[in-house]
Amino acid sequence: MSEPNLTFWPQRLPRHLELPETSLWFNLEVSATRFPDKTAIVFYDSKLSYAQLRRSAEYLAGYLQKECGVQRGDRVALLLHNSPQSVIAYYAIVRADAMVVPISSMSTAAELEHIITDCGARVLVISQDLLQRAQALPSGLQQVIVACYSDYLSTATDLAIPEWVAAVRQDLTEPRQRKWADVLSMQLQPRPHLATQDDYCVMPYTSGTTGMPKGCIQRHRNVMHTTVALARWHEKQAEECVLSVLPFFHVTGMQTGMNMPVYLGATFVILPRWDREVAAKLIARHRVTGWTIVPTILIDLLSSPDLDRYDLSSLRSLGGGGAAMPEAIARKLQQMCGLTYIEGYGLSETMAPTHINPPDRPKPQCLGLPIFDTDSRVIDPLTLDQLPAGATGEIITRGPQVFDGYWRQSAASAEAFVTVDGQRFFRTGDLGYVDEEGYFFYVDRLKRMINAAGFKVWPAEVEAKLYAHPAVQEAVIISAPDNRRGETVKAVVVLRPQARATVTADQLTEWSREHMAAYKVPRLWEFVDALPKSASGKVQWRLLQEQEQQRSTK
Repeated sequence: MSEPNLTFWPQRLPRHLELPETSLWFNLEVSATRFPDKTAIVFYDSKLSYAQLRRSAEYLAGYLQKECGVQRGDRVALLLHNSPQSVIAYYAIVRADAMVVPISSMSTAAELEHIITDCGARVLVISQDLLQRAQALPSGLQQVIVACYSDYLSTATDLAIPEWVAAVRQDLTEPRQRKWADVLSMQLQPRPHLATQDDYCVMPYTSGTTGMPKGCIQRHRNVMHTTVALARWHEKQAEECVLSVLPFFHVTGMQTGMNMPVYLGATFVILPRWDREVAAKLIARHRVTGWTIVPTILIDLLSSPDLDRYDLSSLRSLGGGGAAMPEAIARKLQQMCGLTYIEGYGLSETMAPTHINPPDRPKPQCLGLPIFDTDSRVIDPLTLDQLPAGATGEIITRGPQVFDGYWRQSAASAEAFVTVDGQRFFRTGDLGYVDEEGYFFYVDRLKRMINAAGFKVWPAEVEAKLYAHPAVQEAVIISAPDNRRGETVKAVVVLRPQARATVTADQLTEWSREHMAAYKVPRLWEFVDALPKSASGKVQWRLLQEQEQQRSTK
């Protein structure tokens, strides 16, 4: 077995990372001790210091332990948009030696009920704007702590604040509900902190694309690895100011927008929901230096007709993942801001990154190199044989950030791992290849391939090509049934506003024939005003695919 190609490993970085042998809580304790008066959180121009953040988290932890009976290893569910409360609650739960169960703010009532029942949480922390969705909660849920975002809007601002964020505190009607403000006003002190690096820390749930969502068991050491790795890889310091837009319930937002800044003692500017005008103002106003986003968010920002009005010169680093950055958008970013988008790769099962591009030598549309102490390979998904450079297969990974398995899902956990060369690797379910220089590239999901008359079409590749068309703002590729080809390629496209009255499907077809192989050219085109997106900004291609299948069935 050949050793990984380390020729282009950043020379400034070690291959092995020494991790703190502590729980995640200690990161906040250290930063609050070092920088007590420093601004930790900016929320629509209102500020919260590190001392205030720590004190609030301790009060909530005390309440969880003494009033809710939360014990070491218990699960506490969290259903909040990005806010000061979401950070306080996250760290309060780990301070109480319990396990955070972050739930997507876009979860349906059925998904919410499933997750709370599955993880066995007896306490839920929720915002009042989401409370209606949680009316029929499982009987095992004993207490619901309800947060009001406007409690932390202490400073007047000219920023556009959504009504549901600015809403005043509402009265509660159910006996098991408690107001956040009342809980913290009790100022209960928690018991001594007992959790170690081997205790349960957080359990994000998968998106549920193959059945009901599954909980990914992550211990403090898993979360600590990518927290520290992100800071080291990008050479971040306490002086950083991070814009936190990606939701904290998603591992990328959690690690880059919350846990990494807390570890550094940096400032993070929180935005509960994407708003490109507010985001641009916040970057300029608070001199934001770093930002992790998905391509769809960047595409929207760069499409703003008012972009030239905002000073984005403080930005020094920009990166993310979730989907390959289209070459045309990356080029526009470089031209307008002088920045290179640094792509990375990871999953809920790996607490965000397993791969990141070296900032000093990135490659476009590339996952990057396996990070510290991480071993990744490409194998034949059937024979499990390792494939040579350039050959497409399934990406497998092992490292300190890889999860233990799925909560109460022994069969699914067993299927998620494979033994190669005597080592246990996680099967990502993603197809990709590694080049001669050791860089990994994503091709598509293992189950997303379109088989058009025997020709394999990878939707991600066609999407990347379409973004180069000047009239295309966004595009997603799905399959459609075809009597002759079995499956055919369909494009769902959002055109730029100025092109919507003039650009036709025939024109896009002709352009596509000039830029890609004939079998990859979309045979069907659907123009829409917007693509459905998840709370983290990813295009929900599965939803479009399901809708297409339903139409064909009818």
